[in-house]
Amino acid sequence: MTPPAFDLRPYLEELERFADGQMTPPEQAAFEKRLEQDPDLYRAYQAYEQLAADLRWVAGHETLHQRLLALDRRLDQRQDALTRIRRRQRKTQQQWGAVVVMGVVALLALWLVLRPSAPSAEASWARYYVPEAGLPDDVVNESRRPLLAEAMRQYRDGRYTDALHALRRVPTSSLGQDTLLYYSGIMLLSQEGTEEIRAAQPFLRRVAMQSSSQLAGRARYHLGMAYWRNQQITAARNTLRAVANDTRNPYQDAARQLLRSAALPQE
Repeated sequence: MTPPAFDLRPYLEELERFADGQMTPPEQAAFEKRLEQDPDLYRAYQAYEQLAADLRWVAGHETLHQRLLALDRRLDQRQDALTRIRRRQRKTQQQWGAVVVMGVVALLALWLVLRPSAPSAEASWARYYVPEAGLPDDVVNESRRPLLAEAMRQYRDGRYTDALHALRRVPTSSLGQDTLLYYSGIMLLSQEGTEEIRAAQPFLRRVAMQSSSQLAGRARYHLGMAYWRNQQITAARNTLRAVANDTRNPYQDAARQLLRSAALPQE
């Protein structure tokens, strides 16, 4: 017999607030403690994360399709516009063309002088985010775990989608569950797309909640950076403060530097 579907409704509001980083630090701590003690709540949390992952997968494919259609339309519009511009240019007298060009150049030069020089979000991310180096070769042991070695090579080469695909084929019996979850989150976060960053958060959050895992502190840093990249400022500050206060966390200095900077908006 097929087991009955688990009813998420009694827990749904609380799970959504937790997943979106809307809880206060005391609420979040209390909720995480309940996850460890309440089997029904933990089962609801797992079901919610699976449901959210499935919805993101479907939405991501539809979003990609719409983006491709929009790109085709923009390319067609751009080609039409270029054709019209060339046609008008051929009909324009040379002396008036020179005047227009000089005016455009002058306006462009003025804009370059007066435009604000505030750093972009991409520049701030590149400056403050410390990427995960990946598993070293002696830990991977390619002769015993070739799929894991392939995933790490692709990750270091910046082929994050291929790396994630290879990692998902690694048997769980040959690598700890927390390690698989951690690097799944890292490879999604490294792609820097909005959907991928959101998808990375549940993986990193699950590892960060495992106090017995050696990767918990590292996962907490990357989770905080994922919150920042996704403009969840309150959740980002709370998570990165925990990293900055943890003397055993290898990302302590990186978290402190970001918290002291102006790159992370004030609450």
